[in-house]
Amino acid sequence: MDLFTQVSDTVFGNQDILPTFLTLQSNYIVMKRKTTNALSHKVNGDSRRKFIKDSSLAIGSFFIVPSCVIAKGHVRPSDQLNIAAIGAGGKGKSDIYNAWNNGKNRVVALCDVDRNQCQQSSERFPDAVFYNDFRRMIEEMKDDIDAVTISTPDHIHGVAAMMAMEHGMHVYVQKPLTHNIYEARQLKLGARRHKVVSQMGNQGASHPAQMQLVDWFDRGLIGNVHTVHVWTNRPVWPQGIPVPTEKMPLPEKMTPEDWDLFIGPARPVDYHPLYHPFKWRGWWNFGTGALGDMGCHLIDSPFRVLGLGHPTQVECSVGQVFIKDWSPEYIPEGCPPSSNVQVKFEATHKNALPVTLNWTDGGIRPFHPDLIPSEDFLGEPGSGNGVIMIGEKGIMTCGTYGRRPLLYSNNGDKIGMPEDFEVDNPYVSLPESGHQVAWTEACKAGFGSKKHRALTSSFDYSGPLTETVLIGNLAIRSYNLATEMDGRRRFIGRKKLIWDGAAMNVTNFDEANRFVNRSYREGWKLI
Repeated sequence: MDLFTQVSDTVFGNQDILPTFLTLQSNYIVMKRKTTNALSHKVNGDSRRKFIKDSSLAIGSFFIVPSCVIAKGHVRPSDQLNIAAIGAGGKGKSDIYNAWNNGKNRVVALCDVDRNQCQQSSERFPDAVFYNDFRRMIEEMKDDIDAVTISTPDHIHGVAAMMAMEHGMHVYVQKPLTHNIYEARQLKLGARRHKVVSQMGNQGASHPAQMQLVDWFDRGLIGNVHTVHVWTNRPVWPQGIPVPTEKMPLPEKMTPEDWDLFIGPARPVDYHPLYHPFKWRGWWNFGTGALGDMGCHLIDSPFRVLGLGHPTQVECSVGQVFIKDWSPEYIPEGCPPSSNVQVKFEATHKNALPVTLNWTDGGIRPFHPDLIPSEDFLGEPGSGNGVIMIGEKGIMTCGTYGRRPLLYSNNGDKIGMPEDFEVDNPYVSLPESGHQVAWTEACKAGFGSKKHRALTSSFDYSGPLTETVLIGNLAIRSYNLATEMDGRRRFIGRKKLIWDGAAMNVTNFDEANRFVNRSYREGWKLI
């Protein structure tokens, strides 16, 4: 009788020793992983990956514990996902923690370019292998990683997610799904092609309030919708400011290699604290501005409720900054301090009227429609962020993530979400309504499974949503396109843009199409 059978029989015969057995098992796994990782650094490339795989196979059978010996509250190793985090600080910290789900899954690797930002994740998962280059992590651990969370600056999302999917890994990607429209389309197609389970990190998509809005609309309580207002108080970081020019020292624990990895596919620039941490959002090289930051949270509600498709037209104006009299700053590298964007959609199978969606940011919000009492907040308390959907028979409003949904009927009724409103979400009591856990459980069930189809923001949905958000940024960047003539700047892109969604193409101003995609630095191609 081999050792595994002896141990299994002993544990099965005496449940009192099961906790001790599982502790021993866990410690042995840690020891095995540390030993394997240490020894494997002596070989490179395919040899190292083969070493890891072969050494795991040689002793891994000791840890395959039959379900009959697993006590209540313990998770069999074969029922766990091996998860890695690309970006383990900031939002990445909660994404990987929620996906870990109190030990129901294993965190086997962490990747971040800044040790300072991901310190808490490293302390929480001390046995995870640490990398600063996700490309090396994916290649070296491709046989050991089932799924990845990607919570990096926006410009890394597309390249990291595509590489992970090409290696058969399921992917959870923070909002906005990508840095540009082309990447969003390619990730949607890539998830299908590689048959991986995907989810975007607009966690409000799983909030019960979203389903309340859908329910009200589907019951015809406000009729068909013709106008939508969406707004945010972002940016809450420096934006519309001059490009930094002084050379600054790197943060402690961050090397020149780390900064080069931060830049990734983008245009190389020197490090500056106005880029990292967090403030990258205000620069087109790395971020997508206020619209990219909050659009996937807020536009999600009308996009879902109304079943919106490709936009057909987009037009915008942006705020100006004056440092010198009569001469506005011209900073095409940076996102503007505020913007006003109008996007138009055709009628859909759910909504019989064409829709005009008006987006504002920089603290600019719409005014109270007549149906909403003057003392009521718009959207959320303080009216900083929100959505208003105006229909034939009434108005629906909500805040970020669809929270605080309200319905104002033409007959004067004001309806809120009842406390006993039921949703088909078994994870709703978990952090962020179980948005990450729903994804990990769908990964276990497999591509095309019922759990996969039930996800609220798989790339089949979040890809088109992200394209809609980023069409606004295409208009904003086009708005600042200029030529020099006789020493004067002439703006050539300040016009309504006609959009062919299927072809991903502006049909009436070809210069704007440069913003559909981006140029990629060598070694960082999308596909």
